[in-house]
Amino acid sequence: MKKQNKTPISKNRIQNKVQKASMQPDLADQALTGKTVKMGLDVHADRYVVVRQIDGGNPQPAQSFSPEKFLEWVQKHLQQGAKVYTCYEAGPFGYGLHRELTALGATNYVIRPRDWDEYGQKVKTDRRDAKQMVLCLDRYVAGNHDAFCVVRVPSEAEEQRRSVSRQRESLQKEKQRLAAQGRSHGLYYSYRIRGQWWKSPAWKQWQQQLPVHLVELLAPLQRLLVAVEVELKAATQRVTAAAPDELPTGLGDLTYEILEREVVDWQRFQNRRQVASYTGLCPREDTSDQRRFQGSINKHGNRRLRPVLVECAWRLFVWQPKYRAVAQWRSKFTDPKTSPARHKQMAVAVARQFAVDWWRVRTGRCQAKDLGLTVPQASAPVPARKPAAVRSKKQNQ
Repeated sequence: MKKQNKTPISKNRIQNKVQKASMQPDLADQALTGKTVKMGLDVHADRYVVVRQIDGGNPQPAQSFSPEKFLEWVQKHLQQGAKVYTCYEAGPFGYGLHRELTALGATNYVIRPRDWDEYGQKVKTDRRDAKQMVLCLDRYVAGNHDAFCVVRVPSEAEEQRRSVSRQRESLQKEKQRLAAQGRSHGLYYSYRIRGQWWKSPAWKQWQQQLPVHLVELLAPLQRLLVAVEVELKAATQRVTAAAPDELPTGLGDLTYEILEREVVDWQRFQNRRQVASYTGLCPREDTSDQRRFQGSINKHGNRRLRPVLVECAWRLFVWQPKYRAVAQWRSKFTDPKTSPARHKQMAVAVARQFAVDWWRVRTGRCQAKDLGLTVPQASAPVPARKPAAVRSKKQNQ
């Protein structure tokens, strides 16, 4: 009989097996009763990378779980009497995991995404992110609420209402993208396509003026634009139908609904600084000793609120001259020597102030009339346009 060749097991392979075995979620050798367990999660669609810390000890090596196995692991901790804290970044996976962890009995925090590479090492991995999250979670549980920023989790009904207005925004961006793509095709062949070229009357004229090969390029985009515009109008009607009848002139049903659906709960803010910060319309600041510099807006907070509030500010300059924020800037705003850049800065200032004032109205701190806002009994549709002082010539689309 031939002797079988046995490959010797190297020392490195043995060490790797021992290390992998030590990383398995085995809690039999640990007494977790009364202990505080913190977990930082880097969440993906089919796998979670988890770094665990028990009480004040060092973070343990990262472990990888499927979503189902991870929930079973958390449940084992809770059954053994541990108090479990978890955190993960807000992102495309929504709040389903948060609700599942909360239902099990764990305390979970959905946190604002950030760059966890604080020292600029240019190394980003799931394990490093999970480790930094659990370290920040440890400080947050200990009372340092500046360790990270916690995102307010909406209810399922609030989340569904907000998704409708966000889908409308996506349709609006898709419409703009397709329209710009059509104009780009025209410029490539030395044709300047102006206006809303995809609409029926204009499209018939362009079909007669443009060469056949260019019409064939534009035809699919034209059909897509017509379909998107139909869906966009339907989505806009669904959103604006929920707005109340009595609103300040110039605010608009769509603006009101977007503000309500994005903020969700105006009572979440404790003071005006928190409201202004959430809009992202606060100026950047670089202050040290006697030197102070304030730059453009920092664009932090909810990015969907900024364009809505600035558009509303332009309308308030026209339709609400007695509104206190408008009255403060009106003399400079109507000055012909004021530059367009300065006009934009004033509009941003009014938008930021209006967000604070509307928070006061929605939380019952004051009435709209106390701020100088005119609220008609039966609201009529108000066209959105800029004041004559800064109205520019219509640009070609």
